[in-house]
Amino acid sequence: MLNPITQQILNLFDQNGSSMYGGEAVTQLEHALQCAELARKNGASDELITASLLHDVGHLLHDLPDDASDKGIDDLHELLGEKFLVQYFKLAAVQPVKLHVQAKRYLCATEEGYYEALSNSSKVSLEFQGGIMSPSEMELFEKNEFYKEAVALRRWDDLAKDPNLVSPPISIFVPSIELALK
Repeated sequence: MLNPITQQILNLFDQNGSSMYGGEAVTQLEHALQCAELARKNGASDELITASLLHDVGHLLHDLPDDASDKGIDDLHELLGEKFLVQYFKLAAVQPVKLHVQAKRYLCATEEGYYEALSNSSKVSLEFQGGIMSPSEMELFEKNEFYKEAVALRRWDDLAKDPNLVSPPISIFVPSIELALK
């Protein structure tokens, strides 16, 4: 029998996962599954696989339109996600979710060509998410225990936008979700 929070998450994706992922050509569910599958294929921990699956759960928890970020609205989905997940999951599953937006800002500051490779939607959202990190922000970010996991998650996040990719069903990730619970 599934933990009630696991069932709640499955229900969230069932109810809201078909909404489009911002200005991308994939749904919220397709994006989440692609990201989690990349984590799984890269040998990530159950907590990081779960974070990869749930990194955008905040988008499923608010009532803003799918294209809110394209309209310059920051839905603060990483903070909504953290607030929801911290009640049930180990910090190793929660912190990368909280930090994945900051990881984008960090990578723009530290990796040549990263900004240019972002999708247009990611570039638009970057502006109202704080823009490229300053050196002092980078230093502070690197002090977080989970910053490397957040950076790994961010890289998978950037790749998880392929409308032609067939992902495994969400049920494949249920064991990781269950193991990442407190």
